[in-house]
Amino acid sequence: MTRILIADDHALLRSGLRALFESMEGMEVVGEAANGHEAVELAAQLEPDIVIMDIQMPEMDGIEATRKLASLRPAIAVIVVTMHEDDVSVFSAMRAGARGYLLKGAEQNEVTRAIEAVSRGEAIFGPAIATRILKFFAASHRPAEPFPQLTAREAEILDLIASGLSNPEIAQRLFLSPKTVSNNVSLIFDKLQVADRSKAIVRARRAGMGGL
Repeated sequence: MTRILIADDHALLRSGLRALFESMEGMEVVGEAANGHEAVELAAQLEPDIVIMDIQMPEMDGIEATRKLASLRPAIAVIVVTMHEDDVSVFSAMRAGARGYLLKGAEQNEVTRAIEAVSRGEAIFGPAIATRILKFFAASHRPAEPFPQLTAREAEILDLIASGLSNPEIAQRLFLSPKTVSNNVSLIFDKLQVADRSKAIVRARRAGMGGL
């Protein structure tokens, strides 16, 4: 039997969650809390397996309550169930120690899956939140552009310059006129604040360009 404590400042939502969990086989709601302080105190008294935690609550919000539970009762898993899907809320909950994050309105099978996963010691996030987390980490690990002041075309030309190509060779490779390449090269030198091609090549190669 999975023992659940519900923490939400809206009595109607608590009763709805209680009805949902009590309709599920193997789950028992052992208590309800209307704020973060009550959640921490009741969790210490009742020792549930899982706390379903809202974020916005009076006296102590769900993030702080999650942090206290992670410190005082690390065996109790917290699943945040909230309306908030912004990055600040999601990552604040994760840093506080939440093992799951679902949006209010999640389907019953999604909630069931989250509780079962967290009971096994896993972490789980709803589909919308999981997508947001993946995008966040993909963006944070994407290499920064070495010269953000350059346009995409200018960066492409600088890369070819660093590879040792002449203006006519660059024009031929990119299907541009020699005049267009020459104009872009002048703009590149100006933006990089270099006097000539050799200095531009040095800077570009130091930045990892010129891989031909």
